[in-house]
Order: sequence, then structure tokens, then C-alpha cells
Amino acid sequence: MRSFETRGPVYPEDNYIVARTDELSDFIDRLEKGRYVVLFAPRQTGKTTFFHRALETLPADVYFPIQIDFQASNNLEPAVFYQGVHEDIREKIEAVFQKRGSTSSPALIEFLDNTQITDHLSMRRFFRQFSNFLKHHHNGQKVVLVIDEFDGIPRAVLSDFLYALRHIYISGKDRCPHSVGIVGVKSITQLNYDHSISPFNIQDEFKLPNFTLEQVRELLSQYTNEVGQPFDATVIESIHKQTAGQPVLVNRFAQILTKEMDIPITEAITMEHFSKAHAQLLRERNTHTEHLVTNIRRDRRFEALLMKIASYDEGVAFNLDNEFISELTTYGVIGEGADGLCEIVNPIYQYRIMQTFKPAVNGLEQDYLPEDTRAGFQDYLTSDREIQMEALLDNFRDFIARAGFRILQVPETPQEYVGQHLLFAYLEQFVQIIGGTMYLEVQTGRGRMDILILYNQKKYIVETKIWGGEMRYESGKAQLATYVKLEAAAAGYYVVFDHRKEPEPRVETETLDGSMIRSYVILVIQEHPSS
Repeated sequence: MRSFETRGPVYPEDNYIVARTDELSDFIDRLEKGRYVVLFAPRQTGKTTFFHRALETLPADVYFPIQIDFQASNNLEPAVFYQGVHEDIREKIEAVFQKRGSTSSPALIEFLDNTQITDHLSMRRFFRQFSNFLKHHHNGQKVVLVIDEFDGIPRAVLSDFLYALRHIYISGKDRCPHSVGIVGVKSITQLNYDHSISPFNIQDEFKLPNFTLEQVRELLSQYTNEVGQPFDATVIESIHKQTAGQPVLVNRFAQILTKEMDIPITEAITMEHFSKAHAQLLRERNTHTEHLVTNIRRDRRFEALLMKIASYDEGVAFNLDNEFISELTTYGVIGEGADGLCEIVNPIYQYRIMQTFKPAVNGLEQDYLPEDTRAGFQDYLTSDREIQMEALLDNFRDFIARAGFRILQVPETPQEYVGQHLLFAYLEQFVQIIGGTMYLEVQTGRGRMDILILYNQKKYIVETKIWGGEMRYESGKAQLATYVKLEAAAAGYYVVFDHRKEPEPRVETETLDGSMIRSYVILVIQEHPSS
């Protein structure tokens, strides 16, 4: 039986795999036209698997594929680098002939023994000579060269290497390589360390998107067809919503649901199962989430940018000339929304971002509950085990007042976002104590953070944002009402943090579009007591 894979390239005989038919067709069309294609995307987005499949799809009687990678090349001296390139290309050439059932002919052995690659100039000569060899011995097959992990290229050879490829590209239609695919994380612009005019201005950029909802269905249906265990339609939709189709996260969800939860294969996989798998995925440490956390911790200024993207209605313009936006995009943390503004690419990442920047101890935990509490957070459950959200959030408002100026002393937390960090920590502790589940939902509006709590098969929605004016405050309530209706929840709770010098605290309850909306405007920045 095949399996879902999260650790590297996937193979159709061993793993469930998304065909990406349209993307493959587009890419192969570019190769056949002789384009020099670049694909730069974050790690673990399926690039290597995609290129393997593309090269296997090319007609063997027309094209000669060579795939190498520069992953371990970054610190090599130029001479050692080019020696490695030569050895890798030679091995790949011999492997292609072996795969096609051909033994190494005397002509091939003579050619490989009499050619060397010692620098970018000899590399151009090598490909010219190999093209002549193919013309005389193998019907003039066209070479397609794919270089994986290209950003591992030594800095000292980058410019000359790219100029050599450019020289080959403009040399004519009979060039060798006929097509080139360059694959990596950092773009040519980011690798152009001396910021000179790009030596590779002939590149054809190719984007490999995340899985669509239909592709997630395609992936999971392969398991169902093989094993017989179906997924509820809402589970598939929820997986796509939470992951935005990120390949590793989709496959990890599937691994948990089909292997780790021991759900009898005679049972359908339901939203109850999804909620448990989701809670596990949010808590666990794996290579993918460790990469995310490592990347967003690289610069303390990332926190302010990410929180501004999540918290302000006006958002942040997507501008790759900004070094922080460019870097977070390279890491796959943010992307460009349909409105041209930055967005965190999926709710799971946003949850982990909040967890990463939330202080492990904020020093105010003892003030969460009033002095007359009887059973701690259990006070906010009814006798039939429903959450008293109004009382719970009333207490949060009172907690901010009780803490007063001390909220300014929460360690390593920008004052601008301390309210949201405290609300997140407060609700998270409550949910852990009562045994519920909390996660962030898909953002349906700019600058909002929708917290969804599941408990005893009921759904509670809390939206939080920063005050941005009366019109935005009112429109936010309307957006929340629409979302509450869409999620079939009983009510929505709207918490807005006000940083103005003369704020207007509010608590309002109203019915909008048939849904009860309870709104709070909470003063955040308190004055220090007079000395």
C-alpha cells in the first residue's frame, strides 16, 4: 500500500501524489520551446518531485535530460566546484544511457575521457562538443539541463556561470543545452551579491503553486480508492483551508488521519477526527515547522512586520524591494494577496507565529482570574458544559484593567501588539484547562485574526484586531456577522484593542444579519503611575 510522504521527493509507486497535470504541461511546453526557466520557491513545496516528473515525461527519442544539484557546493573553491560539476554531469550522462538500455559505447567513453570542465569557458565547450556527439551518434537529441539547489553555488563563480548560460542561450536555436531549469530557494536577484546588472536577464520565471482544493481531493481520493476509507467533504475542505494547499502540511494532515490516529478503515474520517489531527499538528515539532520558527526568528524586526500584517486593516503593501518582505517571502512565510498586500500564507503558520512570539511567561498569569474565583477557568462553563464566552471575555477586559500599566512590562513584546498576545495566551490557557481546541481560521478580511474554539462539539468565534477608526470598527462587526453565519456558530465575539491617547472603551451587544455580536473596545496602553 502506498503512503503519504513529507520528508522528500515522492514516487508514484510508493506514495500518493498530485499529478499537477496543468503545471507539468506548461513547464514541458517551455522546455520544448528552449526556454531557460527559473523556479524559486520555499523549501518543501514539491520542486524536486516536480522536476523529476517533468524530465521523465520528456520524449526519450528527442530529449537528453541531465539533472545535477549544487546543495553541497557553497564553500568550494572554483576549481573544485567545476571539477564536481564535470564529474556529476558525466555520471548523469552514463546513467541516462544505462536507463535507456544502452551500454557505454566506445565513442561515448572516448568523448567523456577527452573532455573536461575546469571553468565557465570549458563548460561552454563541453556542451558544444556533447551536442556534436549526440548529433553524430544519437539522432541529435536536445539536452535539457536541470540544476537543483542552485542557491548553493559558490559566490565566486556565480556571475561567470550565469554569463556562460546566457552566452549559450543567445548563440542560436541549435544551442546546447537546448533548455535549462534552475531550481532554488533564493532568486537570481537575491544571489546577485554585488547588485550589478543581472547576468541572467533571459530567464523565464515559472511559479509552482500550492495544491488547489481539487488537487487535495485528488490526493486523498487515491487513498480512498486504494483502502476504501472515505473523507467527509468538509474534512477535505478544512484541510485545504488550514494549509492553503501547502504540500507538506497537506500530507502531514493525511499521515496523522490515516496512520497515527488508528481510525478503523470501516469508518469515514469526520470533522471530529480532523479536529484532533489539527490540534496535534499545531502542537507538534517537525522539520517543517522548525524551519518556519527558525526563519521568523532570524530578525527581531520580523515580529513587528508579521503582526502588522495580521493586525491592521490597511495592511502592508507587498514590495519585494523591501528586504524584510523579500526575505519572509523567500522563506515561504508571506505572499502577495489578491489586493496587492502581504498576507501570511496559511492559518497554521499564523498560529505558529503567534506561539513563537508569545512570551512563555508574561508575568500576569496570576491576574487572569478575579480574587473571588471559585473553580478557576471552570467557572466559565455552564452545567451542561457550554462556554460562557460573554463572561470569559468580560473577565479578560477586567484583567487588562487589573493589570494596568504592567502590561507594558510583558517581556520581549512590542507594546503595539501586547493586547493580542495577552488575549491569545489567556484563551489558550482556558482552552487547555477545559480540554478544548483552539486554532486560527482563514482570514476573511485584512488585519483580522479569527480565533476559533471547539468544545463539546460547539464552535465559538473570537475576532481580534487593532482599532483603525470608527468605519473600520463597524465594518469589522459586519464581516464577523457574515463569518459567524457561514460557520453556523451561535454568536461572534469582537475584541478590538485601542492604543489612542484618549480611547473610548466600549462593550456592545447587537444582532447583525441574524447573528449575535458582542463587541469590546479595550484600552491597551496604560499610563505608568506618577513617581
